[in-house]
Amino acid sequence: MPKQCFGTSHVPLSPAVRAGDFVYVSGQVPVGSDGIVVKGGITEQTEQVLANVKAALALAGCTLDDVVKTTVWLEDARDFGAFNAVYSRHFPKNPPARSTVESRLMIDIKIEVEAVAYRPV
Repeated sequence: MPKQCFGTSHVPLSPAVRAGDFVYVSGQVPVGSDGIVVKGGITEQTEQVLANVKAALALAGCTLDDVVKTTVWLEDARDFGAFNAVYSRHFPKNPPARSTVESRLMIDIKIEVEAVAYRPV
């Protein structure tokens, strides 16, 4: 089965790509449907990022329950506790494997999250 790309972006990437039974979600940032970074701190930005991950997964017929791995970039490691509180509400049971690192991000945001989901075709 060839790879399938889902969604469009104003930058050269696909929001989600299916390769066999796996779906790869590009790094999602805290922008709303209007393309503007949401106001607020790490809590509001994490909520928006996870909503964007959920929307990208849906393009490929997946849900957060299908996520097996996430990678998280935080602009400031001191935000980890507040981020983790929001994250845990979105993955209340059997959370995916996760890596979290502190990193300078490409735009003025506090968080970026990418995900890998597993959903057999």
